Amino acid sequence: MKTQANPATKTAQPRANGQTRATRWWRVAINLGVFAALLVTWIAAVRVFGLRSYILPLPGDVLRALWAGMAVPIMDKTGFYLPLWVTLSNSALGFLLGSAFGLLLGSLMAEFRPVETAVMPYAFALQSLPKVAIAPLIVIWFGFGDGSKIVIAATLTFFPMLVNSFTGLRATEPERIDLMRTLSASRLETYLLVKLPSAAPYIFAGLDMGAVYALLGTIVAEFLGAQAGMGVTITQLQAVSDVAGVFACLIVLGATGILLHLGMRSIERRVVHWTERNRG
Repeated sequence: MKTQANPATKTAQPRANGQTRATRWWRVAINLGVFAALLVTWIAAVRVFGLRSYILPLPGDVLRALWAGMAVPIMDKTGFYLPLWVTLSNSALGFLLGSAFGLLLGSLMAEFRPVETAVMPYAFALQSLPKVAIAPLIVIWFGFGDGSKIVIAATLTFFPMLVNSFTGLRATEPERIDLMRTLSASRLETYLLVKLPSAAPYIFAGLDMGAVYALLGTIVAEFLGAQAGMGVTITQLQAVSDVAGVFACLIVLGATGILLHLGMRSIERRVVHWTERNRG
């Protein structure tokens, strides 16, 4: 005996898709409107107050500086590609180290109360220290090479990963843990099969923040002393009062941060796919 489909269900799906498309276009329109308002305010401020280019350049000057840094061969030292590659490579290594250590220590804290009692106060004390103040010490300890950049990036990535993994593992439903106990599962099996998947949204939130923090930490280290990188490029442009070039570098870094965020969200949607179904 065949069951007839509900007509309301047939009409609800196209209506929901139409609402989703309308919401997306509405968000795009809002973003474009805000961007246009910022440009108009920027140009008006320069024209009305008569600001010099070394104080606040016009958007056209910034666009020309951005084009001069991007419309060059990839291996050209005068462009943005090589400095950006140096910064991203160091931040990626620091991100991997900080994320791995944060997940490991967060898991140990969630599984063993004595580890939480011993480590948590020092972790918060480390996080409360201003990174600009401890960065010179790290540069002295690890030198002006890539080591100090990687360590600072790992330090900034470590705490978000630690807190998010710890919170996510502790937020696992007790019913699932009790079910694993009734099945005589070991602590490791419970961790891998129940707690870790349950904490995955929290972990990816920590990874999302850590990716941007690692990039920021690398640039801060490059300001203090380095031979290459976006931080070095910004310092060199500031030395010759090329403010338009500095703005161009900031645009490149901002776009890089957005791409890192979107890439991490894309990975999250593929790995933690059940959360997207729940949202839908």
